[in-house]
Parts: sequence; C-alpha cells; structure tokens
Amino acid sequence: MSEKGSRASWRGQLSPVGIAIGCVGCVIITASSVYTALKMGALPWPTIFTSIVALFLLRAFGHRSLNEANVTQIVMSAGSMVAGGLAFTIPGIWMLGLADEVSWVEMLVVALAGTLLGLVCTAAIRRRFVDESDLEYPIGTAAAETLMATKTGGVTGRRLFGSMGLAGLWCVARDALGWMPTLVAQLPVPGVSFAIYNSPQMLAVGFLVGGLAVAFWFVGALVGNFGIIVGGSAAGLWDVTTAQGIVSSLGMGLMMGSGAGVVLKDILPHAAGLLRGRGELVGDRSRRSRLDAGVLALMVAAAALLVCIGLGLGPVVAVAVVLLAFVTTIMSAQSVGQTGIDPMEIFGLIVLLAVAAFSDASQVQLFYVAGVVAVACGLAGDVMSDFKTGAIIGTSPRAMWVGQAIGALLGTVVAVAVLVTLFSAYGPGAFGSGQMFVSAQASVVATMVSGIPSVPGFVIGLLGGIALYWAGLPAMMFGLGVYLPFYMSLTAALGAGVKWAYEHICKKRGVANPEEKGVVVASGVLGGESIVGVLIALSSVAGGLTG
Repeated sequence: MSEKGSRASWRGQLSPVGIAIGCVGCVIITASSVYTALKMGALPWPTIFTSIVALFLLRAFGHRSLNEANVTQIVMSAGSMVAGGLAFTIPGIWMLGLADEVSWVEMLVVALAGTLLGLVCTAAIRRRFVDESDLEYPIGTAAAETLMATKTGGVTGRRLFGSMGLAGLWCVARDALGWMPTLVAQLPVPGVSFAIYNSPQMLAVGFLVGGLAVAFWFVGALVGNFGIIVGGSAAGLWDVTTAQGIVSSLGMGLMMGSGAGVVLKDILPHAAGLLRGRGELVGDRSRRSRLDAGVLALMVAAAALLVCIGLGLGPVVAVAVVLLAFVTTIMSAQSVGQTGIDPMEIFGLIVLLAVAAFSDASQVQLFYVAGVVAVACGLAGDVMSDFKTGAIIGTSPRAMWVGQAIGALLGTVVAVAVLVTLFSAYGPGAFGSGQMFVSAQASVVATMVSGIPSVPGFVIGLLGGIALYWAGLPAMMFGLGVYLPFYMSLTAALGAGVKWAYEHICKKRGVANPEEKGVVVASGVLGGESIVGVLIALSSVAGGLTG
C-alpha cells in the first residue's frame, strides 16, 4: 500500500460520507445487538441488513460504488460482535450477585482489550484464511451477492424502514404502554414455560435462521421440556426442580460440546498448517510495511497491559490470554468460514477454564477473561467474513480493516453504555433464565464459574454435542433449544413456519426473489424492536434520574 495509486484506491473506498453513515449505523446496530443478544439468547449476523442499508443510504447521497458500500456496512456492523462478546459473558456476573464488584470502566477495558486482540489477529491471518484457503464464509459470500445483485430502490427502502417502524410501534405498545402482554396462549405445564412470546423480533429470528437449524432448536426444546421435565417427572425419575437442573446442564453441555467439536474436527487436524500460515504472514515484511507491523505490535502490547493492569490479572495471565486469544481467533475464523457460526462464548469459556487451572483469579476476573476472548473471537468472525466479501467484489483489505477498527472501537463504547443503561433501568434480577433478559450464554458462563447443577447431565451433553457436530448436525441449535425457555423456542419455530409458508405461496405465484424480500422485512422487524427496546430502557433511566 505504499504507492500513491493504492493509497487513493483504499481511501476512496473509505469515504468521509461512508464513514459518517457507518458510524451512525454502528451506534444503532451495536445498541440493538446488545438488546437482541440479551433478550433472544442469540445474535443473528447483521451483515446482510447493513449491506442493504449502506447501499440505500449511499445512493441517496449519489454514491454508487459497491466497494464503498461494503466498507460502509463494515463500519456499521463491526460493533455488533463486540456487543455479542460482552452480552454473552458480563451479565453472568450480575446473575451470581456480584454486581458491586464490576464497574463500567472495567467493562470498557474488557471490550477494548478484546477489540485490539481481534483486530491484530485478523490482520495476521487474513491472507492464510481468505486468499489462500477454500473456506466458504457463507455470511461474507451472501453479503457479496447482496451487494452485487440488490438494486436498492424506493420499494426496498420502504419495506426495510416500514417494517422497522411497525415493529418499533409494537414494542412501544407492549413494553411502554402495557397494551399487550409479553406472553400469550400460556398453559399451566409444571416446570415448562409454555406460551407464545409476543415478540415480532423472535419471529424474525426464526424466519431468518429457518430450516434445519430451527428444527433442531425446536426438537431440543421438546426433548428438554417435555421429555426430561414433564416425562421424567411423571415417571417418578426426579422432581421438577431436579429436572430443570438436568435440562440446563444438558443444554450447556451440548453448546460446549458443539464448540469442542469445532476444535476436534476442524481445528486440530489442520493446526500445523494454520500455525505455519500465521508465522509466514507475521514474518513476511514484503507483505506488510514496518509501520503496519509496529502498529500491530503496539496494539498487542496495549491489550496485554489492559488485561494485566486494567483488570488486575497479572503479567502471566495477561500473556496467557494474549496467546490463547490468537489460538481461539484462528478457531473462530475456521468455524465461521465453514459454518457461518461463531460460538464466541465457548471460546471464552475454554480460555476461562485454562486460566482457572493455573491461577488464583477471582470469579469476576474469570468473567473478564471470558469477555476479552469472546469479544476478540466475535470480532474475528465478523472481520474474516467481511474480508471474504471484499475478496469477491475487489474491496481493499486495508480499507476494510480500517473500517473494522473504526466501527469496533466505536462499538466498544456503545456496547458498554447500553449494558450499563439496561442494568440501571432493570437491575440485576432482570438477567437470567426466565427473566426479562434470558442471557443464555452468560448463564452458561455463570454456571461454569459457580458450579454445574447436574454434572452427569453436562457430561452427557458435552459428548452428545461433539457427536452431533461430528455428524454434521447443528448441535449448537439443539443445545440452545434444550437450554432456553420453551416460549422462546416455540416462537422461533413459528417464525420458521411463517418463512416456509411465505416462500411456498411466493413460489406458487411466481414471485421473483422472495427470499431477498423476506430477509429485508425480517431484518427490519428485528432491528425495529431491538432499537426501540433500547430507547425504552434509556427513557426509563432518564425518568429515574429526573424523578
């Protein structure tokens, strides 16, 4: 990137208008991602949504470059995975009653350290995992196809923002005005939260995920709730409370087993080649200027200092976290490249358990370790998918990386601010299974730190998760179904059913691009409710301050 033409090329793709649009979008997407991750126990990739929005808004300003749109959507979406890394770990501290031991400053340190490590690791492995590999990166490939094929015009814009507005109004009517209940069609099933979740957002999640993944999600819910809790209790094998402990342990084991399956099947067999590829990239000065290498080294040093001093973990743990972050981001890149799934909290748990084995870190500090690694791995998955998009349509890697850095650093501030706002508005009791914010992944981390309710259930789940992943089945979704409250799984299944019916009707009527139109509307619904949910929380905090 030393030639004037190259500088002009990448700087043209990272335009001031694109940066401005991207930063505004980043604030909105990051805030809504925190809310979605906490509320739904899942975080759908926002890349397709941000690609459409970037195209629409840039064209409103007379900019029509696909590469500029790609970089703009990268700035928009980067903070979402930082949000996921925090939301999937930090609320576990509140669930254990340790809220007084964590401050917003420490949360910001966790997010910043993870962001720096994620950016450095992806700069080091990009060539090996994108240019020199045959990994598909389904999310990145889909984003490239969207940018190349979508002709965003007035109709698409109306669909997108119209669905956002309707979902937002629904959220206001339900949560702010109290005109509708949160749960409908409830049935009194002992130990099972049987109901339909009155959430357009949850329906949209089911619509967007769809197919086999939601089928396994729902089967997991049936096995856990009606097989173990209802069936086992009726047969006299255990009481309802014991059954609930078995189900939560089994679900956690399945999700961790899925992550372990990624390591055993997709990472370890190729470990030597991955490490060789990384070493070549780091050491080859012809591919990266001395200035670039110096900046990356400073970022690593800054991350290590933040972990060591900012989080009080000491130099040995700091070095271990940095080194293991490199290993786990490689795992994340491999997982996202093959499946489009990034079990970031599982990678955080792996490092948490490693640190717990050789150090005397406190419970809160172990959460910090998991948070740093989850943020790094979440960001790595997002960055590598975006690099794949750029490789397909010809976007400058430097422009993409700089865009990621801008969005991720802005996202660290926004994600922490939203977490603090939600905590201030609703208190620590609002987080956990069956609460307002189910926070499934953070519950898993909290349970691993504090103790597993049923060790046999966890071990069975762990082995079952590995076996399911090895067989090519969506073990993570099955485990999520076992773990989450039944009303969430049922609503997601209804959303998948809506998708099937919609596509079936469109096919009979010969409607062109039904999937693309459905994704636009579902993405708008998803964004609308989550954004308004954050605004309601902000108004609640403001009312408390002025009241």
